[in-house]
Amino acid sequence: MSDSKIEFKNLVLSAIDSLKKEKGVDFDAALLEKAAVVNPPKPEMGDLGVPMFVFAKPFGSNPAAIAGEIVGIISSNQELSAKASAIGEILAVGPYVNVKLDKSASAASILSKIESEGDKFGTLGSDGKAFLDGRKVMIEFSSPNTNKPLHLGHLRNDALGESVSRILKKAGAEVFKVDLINNRGIHICKSMLAYKLFHEKNGDTPESLGMKGDHFVGQCYVEFDKYLKGEKGKPETAHPEAQEMAEEMLRKWEAGDEETRKLWEMMNKWTFDGVKVTYDRTGVSFDKFYFESETYLKGKDEILKGLEKGVFFKAEDGSVRVDVTEAVGKGKDGEDHEKVLLRKDGTSVYITQDIGTAISRHKDWAFNQLVYVVASEQIFHFKVLFYILKKLGFDWAEKLYHLSYGLVNLPNGRMKSREGTVVDADDLIDSLRDDALKAIKEKGREEDVGDANEVAEKVALAALHYYLLQVSPVKDMIFNPEESLSFNGNTGPYLQYMGARIASILRKADEAGVKAMAPADAAKLLSAAEEWDLLKKLGEYPETIRRSAENFDASVVTGYIYDVAKLFSKFYQECPILGSTDENLKRARLTLASATLRVLKEAMGLVLVPYLDRM
Repeated sequence: MSDSKIEFKNLVLSAIDSLKKEKGVDFDAALLEKAAVVNPPKPEMGDLGVPMFVFAKPFGSNPAAIAGEIVGIISSNQELSAKASAIGEILAVGPYVNVKLDKSASAASILSKIESEGDKFGTLGSDGKAFLDGRKVMIEFSSPNTNKPLHLGHLRNDALGESVSRILKKAGAEVFKVDLINNRGIHICKSMLAYKLFHEKNGDTPESLGMKGDHFVGQCYVEFDKYLKGEKGKPETAHPEAQEMAEEMLRKWEAGDEETRKLWEMMNKWTFDGVKVTYDRTGVSFDKFYFESETYLKGKDEILKGLEKGVFFKAEDGSVRVDVTEAVGKGKDGEDHEKVLLRKDGTSVYITQDIGTAISRHKDWAFNQLVYVVASEQIFHFKVLFYILKKLGFDWAEKLYHLSYGLVNLPNGRMKSREGTVVDADDLIDSLRDDALKAIKEKGREEDVGDANEVAEKVALAALHYYLLQVSPVKDMIFNPEESLSFNGNTGPYLQYMGARIASILRKADEAGVKAMAPADAAKLLSAAEEWDLLKKLGEYPETIRRSAENFDASVVTGYIYDVAKLFSKFYQECPILGSTDENLKRARLTLASATLRVLKEAMGLVLVPYLDRM
């Protein structure tokens, strides 16, 4: 289908070029790129169309008249006419140049590609090359703190990072996934202080308390906040001196105090080990972990080099700064925007670390694009970071990208780590799994699905990931656990159900000795509207991958999968497969069902929805 779109668009553009010469009209070639291929609203109008609105002004004519002239040129030009006949019937429909594709030829091409290209289907363009061939993309995501477990916000970040990584890889890029572990700072010391106050004398450990390490350290963080502020309604129980105690602990850590460092290493290991268990559970992985304790001093030398070159300047107070007005605009009172890079005492700030880390990463793995998956609250920070790296002269800085995403909450409101109101990642998945298991048991499906606990876990992950990814990343969202688990509508479990249904059909066919037909032969028999709609959608898979990869947007894939599932459901209802009385048609439809499952199964994997062959 993507080949047909490209061929059709090129045909129309060639005709527009001829019309330009015929009328003696000239306009920027960039205008031709605005000619988009769209789907007509009604099947009788054609399968694909190119609107002529953008050409009305340069040609000085109305779009409908231009469409008629374009069709006339195609039919009268021998070369263009020959190309058109290979695509389908070209016609003018109002302000559109449309084409009714040769269904048999298009169906044969789509089914043949799915079968012959296998795992490569969706990766290759019309030139036979991968869309992102040669691109090396490093992608940073997750970036947890080692004072608490992963929560719902991390789950959205992780789902976006892992899914986009898989999509980029599918599109032909070489992908390197990194995770910056935020394992130092005052927030870490708060958990450490709480441990010393409330647990050290008892020798408490995660094992002795029967807890995951990250959960235990997170509990310590909450305990510190309660100790600092006191019990609600009882200000006399507050301990404001705890803040200074934590800051003193940080000073000891930075000075390399042996006892403080030993406690820090122990508690960091507890948290990091626990977080890695959650990563494994959710299918998230990394090629390299970076630790803030090893990177926070990086960047200072680069800033000093930039100062010598005049890229940065020293302010009156002795701090080193850079004017970033060009990147972020002027302040609210019209003043220039300056960013401090080194304090007056010569110490680094947070962005100094990020500058050094980015440079170090390029030395570690020479990417030509670096993607940061970080919440929208950091948009300003990344504008400044990218600008500074460009000012320092790094050519790869032109390819830095901030994959910004909105907040995610439950229907009952926002989360606060200090108050212990976060939605813990493990607890949320456990809850979804338990609800899925309950539904399996209520329907009496334990024996049918095999290992009910394993299936329930996969249903929970499908519910979670699909719900988080179906929304455009830039939007804030509410995660509704009950909606996410529905087996009807636009959900992960519904997609799993459709995949299992197709798998069941294929098993029954195999048991009955019914074999799928060769793609070219099947294409001649698949003439029903429902068959054609499904085939067209399968043919759009490569274009979907390209669009998703170019925009770093997994919701493009989730929307596509849902469309495929809906179209298969309609096809299944209207076009009997094993129930068909025509043996050849039965085999042809089996070919289509098999091709659908192949695309559906792989696309589900790109958005972290586990495939189930039985439900």
